[in-house]
Amino acid sequence: MRFSDTGYYIEAYIKCGNCGVLVYDDGVKSDRADLKGVTFCSDWCVDWKAQKLDGVSEPKIKRAM
Repeated sequence: MRFSDTGYYIEAYIKCGNCGVLVYDDGVKSDRADLKGVTFCSDWCVDWKAQKLDGVSEPKIKRAM
């Protein structure tokens, strides 16, 4: 979901390409060719999706602190 510049209406509903949470800003993009054009809510979701595409059955991603 993106709010218009004036804040009066919602321009589009954008969901994370991994977890489905609504993304209110520009989100995070991936450099991987197979994930081009997909918007994510965080780097964690990008890494998780990339590992799943690489065949990892249970991805292990470290949290950024």
